[in-house]
Amino acid sequence: MRVAKYFTASFASLAGLGLATSVYAQDGLESLGKPIPKGIAFQPAATELARDQQWMDNFLLYIIGVITLFVTLLLLYVMFRFNQRKNPTPATFTHNSALEIGWTLIPIVILVAMIPPSLNLLFKQQEIPKADITIKATGNQWYWTHEYVDHGFEFDSYMIGHAATLGDDDADQAMRRSPAVMAALKAQGYSPDEFLLATDTAVVIPVNKTIVVQVTGADVIHSWAIPAFGVKQDAVPGRLAELWFKVEKEGIYFGQCSELCGKDHSYMPITVKVVSQAAYDKWLDAAINEYAGIPRSIQVADAQ
Repeated sequence: MRVAKYFTASFASLAGLGLATSVYAQDGLESLGKPIPKGIAFQPAATELARDQQWMDNFLLYIIGVITLFVTLLLLYVMFRFNQRKNPTPATFTHNSALEIGWTLIPIVILVAMIPPSLNLLFKQQEIPKADITIKATGNQWYWTHEYVDHGFEFDSYMIGHAATLGDDDADQAMRRSPAVMAALKAQGYSPDEFLLATDTAVVIPVNKTIVVQVTGADVIHSWAIPAFGVKQDAVPGRLAELWFKVEKEGIYFGQCSELCGKDHSYMPITVKVVSQAAYDKWLDAAINEYAGIPRSIQVADAQ
């Protein structure tokens, strides 16, 4: 049995009364995977995939840097050595065999050197390992539905500040840094700078476990992306794609729909909380009870 969770006006009153359950609790987690002001580098890698991607990017930058420097120096040399004043009589040769062989072979060697790490990274991303936890992420206009397929429950994740996360009295303050939205962020333990990043219900996973995410779309093409994990997968209606990751550090990580999907595309974030196994088990019990309405102990008993 799966019961999707939709927030109504009751959310605001519950938050105001401080009745957040363990499903919403931050448990002292640090916000790690998020953009920073004036940041130009990658977010700190939280998975092996992200580390490998960043290494590959640096590897290619070194190659590009050397090529750019060489071409720039070569252009400067030609400008000063063979300008009209220093070389009034143009040369009459038509080709240089050694030079032509060199500028053909050297790029081939460079491209061949790029193939092994590129293929290794590609296969590591696309060969999906056996999952410890499988989650199905469905993109909707404009929120995500996350289903824990092994436990028979799902919930919707709206950006905190969406009208669905506010009461009727505060609906006119949605989608902006209004007092009601800032209060909703604070009630769930997020800082003001995490507006547009935090969702009312986060994906919760245990640290150092293999997570497989099945990605699809319900209406148009979306994209499930977490930069710190090094994952991005288009959510195409009618197709079920997969990605995987294993997060190495507890914390809160943020992502975003990365495929233009309509007018509220910018308000479709993803929040992932990575916790200890004990904290995850505690959260899972509460989540199953809240979203599926069936305590996990009863499910286990029925299975036996």
